[in-house]
Amino acid sequence: MTAIAAEMDTADLTLERAQRGDHDAFAKLVRQHESMVFSVGYHFFNSADKASEVAQDVFLQLYRSLQDITDPVHLTNWLRRVASRRCIDALRRSRFRMVSLDDAGDLPVAARTTDPFLARRMSEHIAALPEAQRMLVILRYQEELGPNDISEIVGMPVNTVKSQLHRALRVLRKKLETR
Repeated sequence: MTAIAAEMDTADLTLERAQRGDHDAFAKLVRQHESMVFSVGYHFFNSADKASEVAQDVFLQLYRSLQDITDPVHLTNWLRRVASRRCIDALRRSRFRMVSLDDAGDLPVAARTTDPFLARRMSEHIAALPEAQRMLVILRYQEELGPNDISEIVGMPVNTVKSQLHRALRVLRKKLETR
């Protein structure tokens, strides 16, 4: 048995144990996925507090929906989809609009650079994108997902994902060139 196959068997067993009510197994699932869920929230809001709130909501919903999860791959995709939707819902509920990212720590992959001024400007421009485009940019360049995976997560056709990403990148490029 290969290491990957053994890891998948372990993940399957952990999921099955959690579905049977084993709280330790559920805690293990949370530990395995909390950094990914937190990362989606953090890069959407650029706020650790908001990201923690979203992560709590996501894992509470996971606990309630655990029986619907079929396998570890489904679990990962489900968590990304729910985290993405929770971020957008939280933003809509609070009407919270970010203006400055002076306190931002880690930047999305698309904004990582050795030039701190450029990185800050890139973060500001990403934060100014409409919420749906911002989530697509985060999933593509922070989570390093392909258009097909993003399409599944956000429930949007693949071509729409591609066109929205293209528009978002065009806006970012234009803003960076004009300043």
